[in-house]
Amino acid sequence: MGTALIDVTERLFERMVREHQNRVFALGLALTGNRHDAEEVAQDTFLKAYRAMVTYPPDRIRDLKQKAWLHRIALNVVRNRARGIKPRMVELNGSEPDQAIGTEDGALLNLELDALAGRVSALPARYRDAVVLRHVQELSYEEAADALGQPVGTVKANVHRGLKLLRGDDDDHSDD
Repeated sequence: MGTALIDVTERLFERMVREHQNRVFALGLALTGNRHDAEEVAQDTFLKAYRAMVTYPPDRIRDLKQKAWLHRIALNVVRNRARGIKPRMVELNGSEPDQAIGTEDGALLNLELDALAGRVSALPARYRDAVVLRHVQELSYEEAADALGQPVGTVKANVHRGLKLLRGDDDDHSDD
């Protein structure tokens, strides 16, 4: 790959990190229920994204649906971690997700968010992934379906069932 193409790819990647780092971190937090793990998921997601981008031709990079693509990578990172494949910690230009609010109200909000993230992360993966992509990451059903590699109807059904489980409206876990 030529130096000019590498420079363009690196600039595009840096912009992608700036635009999506908080969203990817939030996805990692919602899926793992743990801030430290979420940071590792975000870092590994961007590392994998960069390694893939440098191998892509310019048209493929231009046509990337970045949000869905990064969400799919992050979901795979979380799934690999669940199988015991731990990502390496890497520095991404020194950037970190926003730190917690320092006030007492902020601390209470963080506790509530952490508790909710814990409940969401305890959902079966098929429901958790769909709920997080749709309601935490605010992807459309079509974008979530693209990120998950599933039909839109399946994503809608999994979101509905996941929300029902979170509300405690469903005691039947026989198919989980």
